[in-house]
Amino acid sequence: MPALWCSAPSPTAVITGGLWLGAAIADFVIGDPWTWPHPVQAMGWGIDRYRRAIWHWRGRGLSPHGQRRAGALLAGGYPLLWGGMSGLVVYGLGRWSAIAAALLAALWLASCLAGRSLRDAAWDVLEPWQQGDLATARDRLARYVGRDTADLDGPEILRAVLETVSENATDGVFAPLFYGLLGCLLGGATGAVGLAMAYKALSTLDSMVGYREAPYTDLGWASARLEDGATWLPCRLTVLTVALLSGRPRRVWRLCRRDAPADPSPNAGWSECAYAAALGVQVGGENCYRGQVKVKPLLGDRDRPLTPASSAQALTLTRYGCCLWLGLGLLGLGLRHGLHCGF
Repeated sequence: MPALWCSAPSPTAVITGGLWLGAAIADFVIGDPWTWPHPVQAMGWGIDRYRRAIWHWRGRGLSPHGQRRAGALLAGGYPLLWGGMSGLVVYGLGRWSAIAAALLAALWLASCLAGRSLRDAAWDVLEPWQQGDLATARDRLARYVGRDTADLDGPEILRAVLETVSENATDGVFAPLFYGLLGCLLGGATGAVGLAMAYKALSTLDSMVGYREAPYTDLGWASARLEDGATWLPCRLTVLTVALLSGRPRRVWRLCRRDAPADPSPNAGWSECAYAAALGVQVGGENCYRGQVKVKPLLGDRDRPLTPASSAQALTLTRYGCCLWLGLGLLGLGLRHGLHCGF
């Protein structure tokens, strides 16, 4: 009987794979403590300075047409700036010390993942909810969502938590992981950090200026469009991952095709619907933003009521999905950098 043989992976594959494992462990164990400096803080500071300059240009601000051009420059240039700058730092540090570069790369990659942050945010709200303290749950929920929370009842608080967990699983966890792994395959640690940081900058742009309402209508249009496009593929891969992990992939995909296209966002509805379908619950409905009621489409079927366990199960799906993506990514790295098997 012929024997199976495997050659050892190259040092590049080992180092690059190790930094991703280190990043995933760091995000799971430490997350993003509020008191620690974070790249998103610097990204946000730069975006805030830029938009203030545009709105106060020569004392009166740019015209709508000028703001659209400035928004296009911001959407295209800011992710490139952050991706290029962070990649060059890792590359330059690697010329001096490969270990130091790998540690810095792992730290920056961990900062691009929001798995622990999502989990902490969810339980920050769910713990007082379980104790019957809805007032505290509403106050804490207001830190994490844009909707008005003052009048939410118990089930609506649970819906808001699950929608936040399921929507942000894509742009906060899977999408940066996707681009980081793609960067690994293309350019090792430098490529991983560069692409992951570029996506994180784009995601930060979308969260700060990517709104249809004034005063962001003209300045943020390009950021919103570009972020939608960059998230499209990772979002569909997230839906497929959640569907497979649910054990009912055909049902999840059928419900997503039925309900998700009705959502105004090309990605959020798909992500939320995938988790809702996998868990057998329903999300969507009326939300109130600064006193204005907006009705979002219903996603999924109400086979069971929402409970705190629904959000916990959604977080578990995200964690298992990340492990699956990391495993596939490390396998791809091994094949890309010298791990060969045969008979």
